[in-house]
Amino acid sequence: MDYDEIEVRRSRRKTLSVEIRPDGGVLVRAPVYVPQYEIRKFVQQHESWIEKHREKVLRRQQEEAPEEILTLEEIRELADKALQEIPDRVAYWAPKVGVRYGRITIRNQKTKWGSCSVKGNLNFNCLLMLTPPEVIDSVVVHELCHRKYMNHSAAFYEEVRRVYPEYDRWNRWLKKNGNAIMRRMTG
Repeated sequence: MDYDEIEVRRSRRKTLSVEIRPDGGVLVRAPVYVPQYEIRKFVQQHESWIEKHREKVLRRQQEEAPEEILTLEEIRELADKALQEIPDRVAYWAPKVGVRYGRITIRNQKTKWGSCSVKGNLNFNCLLMLTPPEVIDSVVVHELCHRKYMNHSAAFYEEVRRVYPEYDRWNRWLKKNGNAIMRRMTG
């Protein structure tokens, strides 16, 4: 594996992680203080995992028929629809999670379905409007639970499943179908 082809993104995180992008690219997330040689060593230790999953992603890309790309007008319509529906879903689920939240923003993102800032602002992808309502609820609950846990720990997922017992089912649906939906944005 050519180390120069790997994107390294540093942040205030505490651990190293590796991610295979939908296009087959490799992203390593690293704490700011970790030296380059440790990142290289981490990649070498996980090289077989990286190659296995890259091949799987690239194979899936070839097998899946290309989706029809959304026009700017269609994206605007999805964003408008999301602005009408998602805030209501957030308002419905927030008391069940037992949290407050800040601003809700709808975006046309190419890699994320949702996010939650430290200040409690929530972002959601307008492409959620192309998924079943249960998927929208699973993403909303996921992001609201980040108001209690700003991580993906066992306690976080326990809270998500407490609030939305069907989470695993709809998260699997999103993992299976989400890349095809995202490609409609990216081409």
